[in-house]
Amino acid sequence: MTDIFAADGWLCQTINTASDAIWTYVLIAVLLCCAVWFTVRSRGVQFRMFREMVRLLGESATSSKSQKHVSSFQAFAVSVATRVGTGNLAGVATAIAVGGPGAVFWMWLIALLGSATAFVESTLAQLFKKKAKDSFIGGPAYYIMQGLKMPWLSALFAILITITFGLSNNSIQSNTICSAMDVAFGFDPKVVGIILTLLTLAVILGGIHRIAKVSSVIVPVMAIGYLVLALYVVLSNVTLIPQVFGVIFKDAFGITQIAGGGIGATMMNGIKRGLFSNEAGEGSAPNVAATADTSHPVKQGLIQALGVFTDTLVVCSCTAFIILFSGLDTTSGLNGIALTQAALEAEIGAFGKNFIAVAILLFAYSSIIGNYYYGEVNIRFLTGRKSALAVYRILSGGVMVLFGAFASLDLVWSIGDFFMALLTAVNLFAIVLLGKYVFRLLADYNAQKRAGISDPVFHRSQMPDLDLDCWD
Repeated sequence: MTDIFAADGWLCQTINTASDAIWTYVLIAVLLCCAVWFTVRSRGVQFRMFREMVRLLGESATSSKSQKHVSSFQAFAVSVATRVGTGNLAGVATAIAVGGPGAVFWMWLIALLGSATAFVESTLAQLFKKKAKDSFIGGPAYYIMQGLKMPWLSALFAILITITFGLSNNSIQSNTICSAMDVAFGFDPKVVGIILTLLTLAVILGGIHRIAKVSSVIVPVMAIGYLVLALYVVLSNVTLIPQVFGVIFKDAFGITQIAGGGIGATMMNGIKRGLFSNEAGEGSAPNVAATADTSHPVKQGLIQALGVFTDTLVVCSCTAFIILFSGLDTTSGLNGIALTQAALEAEIGAFGKNFIAVAILLFAYSSIIGNYYYGEVNIRFLTGRKSALAVYRILSGGVMVLFGAFASLDLVWSIGDFFMALLTAVNLFAIVLLGKYVFRLLADYNAQKRAGISDPVFHRSQMPDLDLDCWD
């Protein structure tokens, strides 16, 4: 059993080979092409409407009206909770350790362009959402079914996202938490895994409303705390900032990397870890974006696009700078969360590794409960049987959390990369075909704004060619 779970076991090597083939020969090119296309077709919506994104988020966060449904801010918080997690602290470290400092540039690029992809998929989720008992429900499985009329493809997506997020990604989050607690405090990973399982089940049994409430509290606290500490480290090393940028850009396009074939590894690791972190195009955030109660689909699309900026350009950059300031990226032999802990310890002392352990507990725990919900939405899409949901809860909140405590870092990341590639390919295929509806919605939203309407409203009668369940 130990050999199977080990980093050099046959299972890890087999999955790695398959995953690398998909990423190298297919997905990286498709991801970049789609991101560029959506950016051009929307006339750079992620840049020209940035101020509107911030305004909408602030408006939702400060709204005092009673909400029966999930608010736009709560939906944003849940999606950021799943984005801002292991990928930001451990994933960035892994990208730098394996792909070099240049991987950070490719993470930035996929975030800048990919935010347009995030806008498209989340707007589609809002457009095709359906009414549920106490909230709305939707996501790629729903817009594939309603928009493309491809039940087999929607079922395939539902299965893949349940495996990727509800099962695989939760083992990654658990593995990172257990590793961080072991490094910082010497806690037994198995004991931590058991406690984490109990805490997870306590929240997920309460459904999307409990998940949203917990996330809307944890996310701001953990993000602000981490950013304040990162800002301190950056200001303490302000004279090194030009040098760090130079290292990143030189490594991303350096002659040495091109001549040695290393630029491919740099790109692949940067884009893979960037996608794991910000999830743009993966089809995950749309599942929670659909739950928001808003007056126009474009509103939530803009808010979700802002989540990509928050995740990669802010939080991931903080981690990257901390690691590169420390000088441990190429000399320590560390990887994952252990590298981030060692880097922060080198900057501020022993408190650093302990702070990261607590931060990753909050980051990754919020990701676990958010990941669970992505799977639940799609289990409900596949079947109405309560027994299926009960089994999924046990697997997601119990078995896979414990699996992460026992398995190696390389194994859990290999499994995650493999299923993430398959999931992203299906979603990108769908949103490329359905993107035309998003551009119509965006034109309508902008037209209403130009007409002096401060709060644009959409009605399904505006798109009579579609069979929409909501938007009366």
